[in-house]
Amino acid sequence: MALHPPKVETFAVAEGTNTDPKGFVRAVDLYRTTPFGLYLARPMPDHPSLTHMRSWLLPDLGIRVTDFSFKPGFERLQDFYVDIADVTRDGDVWTTTDFYLDLVVHTGERTELLDVDEYVEAVAAGVLAREAAERALTTATTTYASIAEHGHDLDAWLATRGIVLDWPWR
Repeated sequence: MALHPPKVETFAVAEGTNTDPKGFVRAVDLYRTTPFGLYLARPMPDHPSLTHMRSWLLPDLGIRVTDFSFKPGFERLQDFYVDIADVTRDGDVWTTTDFYLDLVVHTGERTELLDVDEYVEAVAAGVLAREAAERALTTATTTYASIAEHGHDLDAWLATRGIVLDWPWR
């Protein structure tokens, strides 16, 4: 993958939209704000392998947890995709800045750390600031270890933090 700056995405709750890193504005079917984060569900029109995504933005943990719905023939054996990201809020507009590193959780089996090559390249090229790089690496390794310590069960780990995720469509 070509070197790129951290991907920034915005979530405008009052408008019911999500602006992706390429600037495309997408309609969101459902937003729900909780004391611990923001939930959203939206279709993924024109995506080659996905039909929908449902995500939780968890600012205190520095992560975004996503459950993707795949088109037939493109299914992946994964339960959750976890982006390591800064999550900020300004009123009803939430923003994520994705720091390359991702985790894929296979509940009860294993957790994988992905995109380390992108992260290293961004750090080496100075595209990712030192403070953000350190925060991302700390968040990724802490999150990975915490999920692993709970039997590779994201929900079990989050429950110890007082966070219970649900995944409604509408």
